[in-house]
Amino acid sequence: MTNRQPIVSVLGHVDHGKTSLLDYIRGTAVWRGEAGYITQHIGATEVPLDHIYKVCGPLIGKRQFNVPGLLFIDTPGHHAFTTLRARGGSLADLAVLVVDINEGLKPQTIESMNILRKYKTPFVIVLNKIDLVQGWRSEKGAPFILNMRNQTEEAVAAFEEKMYKVIERFSMEGFSADRYDRIEDFTRNIALIPASAKTGEGVPDLLLVLIGLAQRFLEAQLTTEEGPAKGTILEVKEEKGLGPTIDVIIYSGTLAKGDQVALGTRTHPLITKVKAILKPRPLDEIRDPRDKFDSVDEIHAAAGVKLLCQSLEGVVAGAPLRALKGNRSKILEEIAQETKVNIQVADAGIYIKADALGSLEALAFEADRAQIPIRKYEVGDISRRDLIEASSHTDPLHKAILAFNIAMLPDAKEALPGYPVKVFLNNVVYGLIDDYKAWVAEEKRKAEEAKRGLVAFPGKVRLLPNCVFRISKPAIVGVRVLGGRIRTGQTLLDREGNDIGKVRSIRSGEDPQKEAIAGQEVAVAIEGPTIGRQVDVEDVLWVDILESEVQGISDYDLNTDERMVLDELIDIKRKKDKFWGM
Repeated sequence: MTNRQPIVSVLGHVDHGKTSLLDYIRGTAVWRGEAGYITQHIGATEVPLDHIYKVCGPLIGKRQFNVPGLLFIDTPGHHAFTTLRARGGSLADLAVLVVDINEGLKPQTIESMNILRKYKTPFVIVLNKIDLVQGWRSEKGAPFILNMRNQTEEAVAAFEEKMYKVIERFSMEGFSADRYDRIEDFTRNIALIPASAKTGEGVPDLLLVLIGLAQRFLEAQLTTEEGPAKGTILEVKEEKGLGPTIDVIIYSGTLAKGDQVALGTRTHPLITKVKAILKPRPLDEIRDPRDKFDSVDEIHAAAGVKLLCQSLEGVVAGAPLRALKGNRSKILEEIAQETKVNIQVADAGIYIKADALGSLEALAFEADRAQIPIRKYEVGDISRRDLIEASSHTDPLHKAILAFNIAMLPDAKEALPGYPVKVFLNNVVYGLIDDYKAWVAEEKRKAEEAKRGLVAFPGKVRLLPNCVFRISKPAIVGVRVLGGRIRTGQTLLDREGNDIGKVRSIRSGEDPQKEAIAGQEVAVAIEGPTIGRQVDVEDVLWVDILESEVQGISDYDLNTDERMVLDELIDIKRKKDKFWGM
C-alpha cells in the first residue's frame, strides 16, 4: 500500500492564465505553442515533492509530507474536465480554478464552478495577475503571504477591494471563499491564493496549500493498491515518427510494456497490446516536452504517459483504459458502461457533435440548461451523413448541428450548400450555445416579418406640416409613422372611421419602400383625398383592417405601441358598429 500523487486539474476562463501559471511552476513556455495562445489540448505535468520543498522552503520550514508530489492536468476549458472521468466520477482529486483578479468571474469561470459542484470536486481559487493591481510590487517567486508585508497601504487597499469583489461574486454563486491564511476550516471555505503567473509570486503558497490539503483530507483516496492499471485517455494523436498514440492518465495500479489492455471506442471495447510506454520527465509536459520522453518498462499510478499500442482504431478521448488481468468479461462490461454517454434525447431537437465523450456531455449539459432539446449526439468530425440526418427534421430551427472542437470532413464541406442545415463550429461550449440562440432569435424574427407581410397590420401616421408636395391626384405628403407600420396598397381612415384613400407608394428620399415602420418619416402618395379638404397636415390616420383579420393579428407578438394602435382602430370602427371585431 503506497500513496500516489493527487491529480490536480486546472480550470478557468480563457486568458485568465491557467497554462501560464503551470508554465511558471515547471519553467516552460507551453502557452506560446498554442493556437491563439489558447490551450487546445489536455496536458499533464508531474511536480515531484523535492521540487515543492525547494519552491516552498520559506513557508514549509521543517514540515514533511508523505504525498509524493502533484500531477497537474491543464485543460482547454471546463468541458475537458468532464472528459477526465474515472470510476464514474471525476478523475481529478483536486482542482485549481484560475480567476483574473482584475476581471473577476466570467462565463467560463461560472460554468467551471457548476461542473466542479456537479462532480463534488474540492477546489482552490488562484487570484491571478496581482502584479497588475495598482501600486503592487510583485517579487519573482516570492510567497504572497510574505511579499504582502512589503506593499504600501494604498496597494493593499487596492488589492483587497478587488479581492472582496471576487469573494462577493463567489458568495452569489453559493460558495464561501476567503484568503487561505484566514481560513480555519477548509471543509467549509474555499481557499483563495493571490498569485501572479508572470512573476511567480504566490506559487509557493499554491503548492503548499495543495500538498497540505491532499495530505490532510485526501490521504485515504490517495492510497493505491498494486494491481492492474486503470486509466483515462486524454487525447488520441498522430505523432511524427511514432504513428497513432494515446496520452493517458494512469490513476490506479501498474501498467507494463507488453500488457494487454482494453480501451473504450465509439462502439465496443478494443483489446490491444502496449508496445511502448513513454513518460515525460518531471516538470516536463506531455503535450509539448522540452526533453525526449523516457521509455520505461513499467509505470505506477498516478502518472501521465504516452502509449504506443498495436491498434488504436476507434479509440476516443475520455474513454477508459484497463489492463486485462483478472475477470475479462467484467472489465469489458465496465469499459462499455464508462464509455456510454449519459445524454437525454428528445423526439425533436438539434444534433450535437464533439471531439470527446466528456466535451459531448458538457455541451449537452449546457444545452439542457439553455432548454435546447437534443435529438442525436455523436463523437467525431462532421460528415455528409450528419448533414442528411440533421436535414430530416421538420422544424427548421432543429435543422442545426452544434459542433465542438471538431472540423467538417471534405465531403460535408462540398455537400453543405445543398442541405438546409445550419452548422455551428466553435471551441468554446458556451459560445456554441450563444451562437445557436442568436440564430434562433434571428430566424424567428425573419419568420415573424414574413408572416406580418402577408396580412394587414396595425399602423398609425401623422401628416407633417411643411411637407405637402402635391395636394391631390395623388396627394403626396410627408408623414411620421407613430406606431405599427404602413404598406403600399393599404387604405387609411380618419378618427371618425371615414375612408381617406389608398397608399399608392412610399419613399424615403429617392428610394421607394415597401413599408415604413414606427419612428420613420417618409413621403407617401395617397390616392383619393385632396390635402386641405378631406385631410390636412397634423391629422392622424389609421390603417384600415378587415374585421376577419383582427383575431389573427391579435395572435402575433405585438409590442405595446402596436397593441395600442390596434385598440384605437377597434374603438374607431365601433363608432359605426359597436360589435365590430368581437
